[in-house]
Amino acid sequence: MDSLSPQRELAPLSSRRHDVLIIGGGINGAGLARDLALRGIGVLLVEQGDFGSGTSSASTKLIHGGLRYLERFDLRLVFESCRERRVLQRIAPHLVRPLPFFIPVYAGDSRPLWMVRAGLTLYDLLALFRNTHAHRMLKPAAGLAAEPALRAEGLRGVAHYWDCSMDDARLCLENVLAARAAGAVVHNYLQVTGLLRRQGKICGAHLVDSESGQELEVAARLVVNASGPWLDQVCALEEAAPARLRPTRGTHILVPRLNHGNEALYLTAGQDQRLFFAIPWGRGLSLVGTTDIDFSGDPDTVAPTEEEIDYLLAEVGRHLRGRAPLRSEVVAAFAGLRPLVAEEATRWASRVSREHRIFTSSGGMLSIGGGKYTTYRGVAAEVADRVSALLGGGYGRCLTAKVPLPGGATGDFGAYLRRSLPDLVGRSGLSAAVITRLLNRYGSRAGRLIELLGREPQLAAPVAPGSPLLALEVAFACDEELARTPDDVLRRRTPLALEKGRGLAEVEGVAILLAERRGRPESRQGWIEAYRRKYARY
Repeated sequence: MDSLSPQRELAPLSSRRHDVLIIGGGINGAGLARDLALRGIGVLLVEQGDFGSGTSSASTKLIHGGLRYLERFDLRLVFESCRERRVLQRIAPHLVRPLPFFIPVYAGDSRPLWMVRAGLTLYDLLALFRNTHAHRMLKPAAGLAAEPALRAEGLRGVAHYWDCSMDDARLCLENVLAARAAGAVVHNYLQVTGLLRRQGKICGAHLVDSESGQELEVAARLVVNASGPWLDQVCALEEAAPARLRPTRGTHILVPRLNHGNEALYLTAGQDQRLFFAIPWGRGLSLVGTTDIDFSGDPDTVAPTEEEIDYLLAEVGRHLRGRAPLRSEVVAAFAGLRPLVAEEATRWASRVSREHRIFTSSGGMLSIGGGKYTTYRGVAAEVADRVSALLGGGYGRCLTAKVPLPGGATGDFGAYLRRSLPDLVGRSGLSAAVITRLLNRYGSRAGRLIELLGREPQLAAPVAPGSPLLALEVAFACDEELARTPDDVLRRRTPLALEKGRGLAEVEGVAILLAERRGRPESRQGWIEAYRRKYARY
């Protein structure tokens, strides 16, 4: 049965030998699956939870060139990041958008004005002057006029430059959907519990469906471990080995909008001189983060700590003209783990390299460690080249820089929105504001939601009184986007879990719709209770 159907049959997975089994449906696994499938290589992608439910939906939601990496003279990584930023703007313009930034510089900052100016000049150079706009430097009065929320005392100047914002969860999802459209088989909630070995080589895996408990074995010519922070756990299924990762926890908070304009703020923490962001996000919110704390526990247990929340509140407040945001004003908080490679003997977690590395085990399993979201496509291309060679070659070349992601076939997105809006409003009867939101989320796939609405007009209703979430979006997430639980819908197909109310008003309506479309009425109450427990606090 189709892997995007609300129902699924897993037994056929055991009936054939796959070219490549990819373990992990975060951005690295999803990007690799897309690349390999576009080359004509048979792929099975499995994820123990929902696609993107780990680190890949817990980022700072930026596609950026890595300005701070210039401090370590990591010019190659910055150049690569700037190149990939351009590519992602081209293949996913609905999800990757230009975003202006302000860097306020104060007396006594560890990065004085001359250093910031020199860094941004080099940044523009490494971007080959193809960024949205070149940087410019504002004097204190001009900086305060542009952003009145900034603290005036000691301000020496404000730098203005450009990077990009993104929807991390949906960017990961669209890679999964693109892989599937190119021929890959993709399944979430399918956990690897063991590896199969033949004549000393890894040749498949033992899987368990976390929903039904069904067990099965799948065979593959090659296995790739793209499990992110779980890399060492998957490697341990094959053999005992020293830890390859040094995971660090990054916590973010969402608070009522801090600044007056649409620019993000790039700030320096007073306690440890670490750089962090305050980014306009969602409906009237600012996303503040991130921290960088060594983490040695189970990746399944990562969560924000009160100390990190207090740190972010205090540090962002230090840069504001008014009072700092209060703990009671925190709308949501989340944390993820960076799967950094444990190679550098550095004391500070924030100084560990973000470079990726590909490991090969004694049994031939490839594992991907490190990396940053911005460069996922380039990492996937490198791994896919190696996979293709290991399989004997003769496959196609990398196409991922040219082929748009599923919602990215828009060309200039502003022009596409203006062109599509009247037609979709007329066909659907929905308001221009609602259609604009759908176009921003689904890009060139928005028309498919309108087609579904034409077949089931009752889906135009909100899932709860006053909610912006339409039943249409829940149905589409279930039918075409692999959503299997309310958490999938409210946290990763849409952002309501991170907005005011955290989706708690919508969860019952979402659960009812999912239960109906998936034919699982017995799961409805359990889904609701699990969601309420998870988001009761943050």
